[in-house]
Amino acid sequence: MADHTFRELETAAYCPRKLYYRRRDGPPDVPDDVESIRSLAFDYERLLTDDAALLAAPIETAPATVRERLRAARDRLDCWADIVDPSARAVYLSGKDASGVAHKLLDTDEGPRPSLAFAGKPPEQGVWEPQTVRLVAAAKALSWERERAVDRAYAEYPAHGVVREIAVNARRTGVYRRALRTAASVDGPAARVDSDAKCAPCEYRENCGVRTRSLRSLL
Repeated sequence: MADHTFRELETAAYCPRKLYYRRRDGPPDVPDDVESIRSLAFDYERLLTDDAALLAAPIETAPATVRERLRAARDRLDCWADIVDPSARAVYLSGKDASGVAHKLLDTDEGPRPSLAFAGKPPEQGVWEPQTVRLVAAAKALSWERERAVDRAYAEYPAHGVVREIAVNARRTGVYRRALRTAASVDGPAARVDSDAKCAPCEYRENCGVRTRSLRSLL
């Protein structure tokens, strides 16, 4: 049985102290607005052709930009047909080290690949490190179940019209292994650290004990 969930490993990469509190309190329910954004990942073709649907969608950038990005992804990705019509949805994967849900399972010509839909804003390039950990965890679990290599995964940011393919390479696997070690070592609150941008959206900001000094006070 896997020791960790995909979400735990993502949280370990983001903030070990947050992982401690989530284990103590239990994982939070997925907010309705997050579910609404994730649902857009199954509606790309309609967003590309239906102006009313695009304008009514919970997107977080200009409608024209979302459509332009989706068109670019359609032209760029060989597996676009699998992205818009995956072989399975909300698939539970159980690997050697971690288990969790892949929002899409793509059975492409090159082999099976997981895809995860994220509600937030993507970085300028690539994928945020905690999300990389979650993607690699899904790929490793799928590889364990299928008993074959899974060398690609997809990160979708549907509120921004962004779909990115990532290679499950040695560097990303190293980040994943580090998150595994961190998750295994968390048995109490991690050491207090000075606040940074990661603290602002955290639900434990008010009571976790992390110092939240301003830049002015630091100077």
